[in-house]
Formats: sequence, structure tokens, C-alpha cells
Amino acid sequence: MPKFEECLQRLEAIVKEMERGDLPLEQSLKLFEEGIALSGACRKELDEAEGKIEVLLKQDGKLQAEPFGEGSDTR
Repeated sequence: MPKFEECLQRLEAIVKEMERGDLPLEQSLKLFEEGIALSGACRKELDEAEGKIEVLLKQDGKLQAEPFGEGSDTR
């Protein structure tokens, strides 16, 4: 399975290729199917990373899930 960054780069290439609008329907469908599969793989990897972040966050000695970025003031 390709790494997240590789999947993302391939997705960007697929979008650019499809946006040109000069592909035959069959090729467009193949690219669309590939893009859907890559998108699913990226989503799965992001969900796993989010789960790891939640586990690493501790508050008052017990694990507490918090959305990424909440509680940090970047102003």
C-alpha cells in the first residue's frame, strides 16, 4: 500500500488529468475508480492517525479524546 503522501500526490495528478477534459469516457472512469480507492486509503490512514493522537492526549491522569487543535491558542 502506498504511503499517504504518495496517495495524495497521485490523487492530485488524477484530478489534473481529469480536469483537462480530453480523456475518453473509459479512461475517465478508470481514473475515477482509482481516485476513489486512493481517497479511501487516505481517509483510513487519517482516521488511524487521529486515533493515535487521541490516545496520546492525557488530562488529569486519564486518557481523554480531544479534537486535534482544540485547547491550543495559536493567536
